[in-house]
Amino acid sequence: MIDFNLIPVLPEIFLSLIGMGLLIVGASQGNVSTRVICWSATCGLVLSALILLSVGWETRSVLGGMFVMDKFAGFMKLMIIIGLVASLALSVRYLLQEGMERFEFPILVLFAGIGMMIMVSSNNFLALYMGLELQSLSLYVLAAFHRNSMRSSEAGIKYFLLGALSSGMLLFGISLVYGFTGSVDFEVVGTTLSDLDGMPIGVTFGLVFILAGLAFKVSAVPFHMWTPDVYEGAPTAVTALFAIVPKIAAMGLLMRLLFEPFMALSEQWVQIIYFLALMSMFLGAFAGIAQDNIKRLLAYSSIGNMGYALIGVVAGSAVGAGAVVLYLFIYMIMSAGVFAVVMCMRRRGMAVYKISDLAGLSRHAPGLAYAMAILMFSMSGIPPAAGFFGKLVVFNAAVAEGYYILATLGVLTSVVAAYYYLRVIKVMFFDEPADVFDGPIPFARRVVLFICILFVLGFVIKPSVFIASSFNAASVLFAG
Repeated sequence: MIDFNLIPVLPEIFLSLIGMGLLIVGASQGNVSTRVICWSATCGLVLSALILLSVGWETRSVLGGMFVMDKFAGFMKLMIIIGLVASLALSVRYLLQEGMERFEFPILVLFAGIGMMIMVSSNNFLALYMGLELQSLSLYVLAAFHRNSMRSSEAGIKYFLLGALSSGMLLFGISLVYGFTGSVDFEVVGTTLSDLDGMPIGVTFGLVFILAGLAFKVSAVPFHMWTPDVYEGAPTAVTALFAIVPKIAAMGLLMRLLFEPFMALSEQWVQIIYFLALMSMFLGAFAGIAQDNIKRLLAYSSIGNMGYALIGVVAGSAVGAGAVVLYLFIYMIMSAGVFAVVMCMRRRGMAVYKISDLAGLSRHAPGLAYAMAILMFSMSGIPPAAGFFGKLVVFNAAVAEGYYILATLGVLTSVVAAYYYLRVIKVMFFDEPADVFDGPIPFARRVVLFICILFVLGFVIKPSVFIASSFNAASVLFAG
């Protein structure tokens, strides 16, 4: 029987209707409506968050079991919506400054968001792939959105080609799993695999291909090669979106897959995730040292941070999963704040991205410099900033499960990575001043930056609220 209860799907349905409505407005009014559509999309996201909170997060599966709603999906969707709101708020003035005011931008962001929300609620490989491709197709276009820029076009092509390869690997892995289990439903796959006496080699191969496809989405080594070039070449508003939101959805999907249908293969996937986490941390720490472009630096930072998040996945426990959720939430807030500052790096109407362009920022824009310094301290994991607690809970989860070497190497790579975060602070406060940045800072950017700084500094006052919420949401994955 088909379950026609669509209440758990209301946030996605609402956003789809908003997206299609705004598409009609944009097509009839043209690019002059871009700003209105941006803010309308932002309001639509806020309303969808209210709908999400009102539908209830008790565990329910609908649409023939293809879509599941539970505390984990609800919490991850709320994070995704917050990230999308921050991304759109940062984008409005940027589109005008760069001559990119086209109404398609916020609509593509909306549809990418719908795909991400479907990903974290998918309970079937078909739903998983539909959500993943809806997100990916929107992001491919956004990466190449600056049509007059060769770098943006290059970023879009690289992202599309490598993304298509990863989708092919994912599909091949799904087909192998389907061939050996006879189903694409997560619950049936999980039950079938747990009842097997010996694990067929074909299922293990399928798991490897699926993990390779998803590792691309989270920028885990060795599937990270697109990240620095796309971060640098894509418009900064799009880079901010890449840094803030898609990795949350991909990591949420990865956790649901590993802790539910593939839990019976934990001995196999722990080895793979261990390698991905370790190599991502090392590459993110050491490759970032040589960077002089702030966007490439943040790309390697994101690779390293996904490595730290994967430590919680390796732990394979409810505490580890909760640590990953908390880490992703803190990383999302920090990234939004950093990109709010990066978007303010403009001279004579032109964007600048060299770290040396921040020289002496503390003298002509002290507020911006201190905000960036707080965020850099937090990203490097220095207490009492929020970033310290994110790394602490992840390392604690690994130690609790006996992964002492991984946790130790995580701490060491975190120390190495602190060098390039602290170098940014050194340039801002101790180097000879460069030219003054254009002003004033747009209101939306100031609001996003203020909220991010407030969170990073205020987290230490009541960390238990966020930690308990994250752990409670992740515990659903282990309820069975």
